[in-house]
Amino acid sequence: MKKVHNFNAGPCVLPKPAIAAGIDALKDFKDSGMSVIEVSHRGKDWEAVMNETETLWRELLHIPGGYKVLFLSGGASMQFLMVPYNLMERKAAYLETGVWAKKAFKEAQILGGDKAVKVASSADRNYTYIPKDYVIPADADYFHITTNNTIYGTEIHTDLDSPVPLVADMSSDIMSRPVDVSKYGLIYGGAQKNVGTAGVAFVIVREDILGKVTRPFPTILDYRTHIQNGSMFNTPPVFPILIMNETLKWVKAQGGVQGIYKQNVEKAALLYNEIDRNKLFTGTAEKEARSLMNICFVMNKGYENKEEAFLNYAKERGMVGIKGHRSVGGFRASVYNACPKESVEALVQCMQEFEKIN
Repeated sequence: MKKVHNFNAGPCVLPKPAIAAGIDALKDFKDSGMSVIEVSHRGKDWEAVMNETETLWRELLHIPGGYKVLFLSGGASMQFLMVPYNLMERKAAYLETGVWAKKAFKEAQILGGDKAVKVASSADRNYTYIPKDYVIPADADYFHITTNNTIYGTEIHTDLDSPVPLVADMSSDIMSRPVDVSKYGLIYGGAQKNVGTAGVAFVIVREDILGKVTRPFPTILDYRTHIQNGSMFNTPPVFPILIMNETLKWVKAQGGVQGIYKQNVEKAALLYNEIDRNKLFTGTAEKEARSLMNICFVMNKGYENKEEAFLNYAKERGMVGIKGHRSVGGFRASVYNACPKESVEALVQCMQEFEKIN
């Protein structure tokens, strides 16, 4: 394969051992003479993969008893709908910290109208910070947050205390740092950032918060349906789950989530330090809200006309996916778990060289 430094925001860089294992399974799954995308999802070999994947989730995140782990189709966007269907009876509270948080809130509004309330938003400064001074309604059925904002490069770094069940979209920072699962009623996300490839969503839900809404709703949208059927109410997305399984094995081999977290802190510090030092660049997110996963920066005043030149310069040196989202502009380096430190070092060197010639 051509050597590149992959900073794509998602789908993103994956561990090489997970990709290799996926290729092998596509050719021949467990010496069955069939590809993993051909075997029966009711067979013992596949059930063993499902069971092992759940065990890895529980082990890596220290998931307490009373929580169920689900692997569902539809990605995180489907969870924007499933969460209010399953949990919203009287009122649902939302914190708006970016595009995906806004979309989650919109789905709750579609279902519940005025029952969905926005407690705070950072839209006034283009989502460059995490709101602080807000009150979580004590009569809400749940409080929804998006822990990492992929487009804007902000992150909630602590597990919040909430008087009501806390629901978190952790699509882009799951498994990147230690999490106290016991503080959450429900955690969900798409796999295609840190735990696999697109096509499957993970859900970690405390079972006692379910079954409290009085309205009827579709069977396939009911978390209890998937709990009762072991995530196989319908045919599961077998290949994405297999890649998830192999990715979690890789995380475990890195020293688990704590080991990965140490690597992520080092990688982010390398790049943020260069952004703050370099005369050409400036970060877009407030420093205390800076994401470990998605690092956003732009050209400093006076150098805006160098943006395209830097993108081309970086591309020539193997940098892939650093063009910023149109909502922010500039540049975005996504340094997910499997992004090697060497790639971050190469980007830093590229920035230093570009500074010298400009």
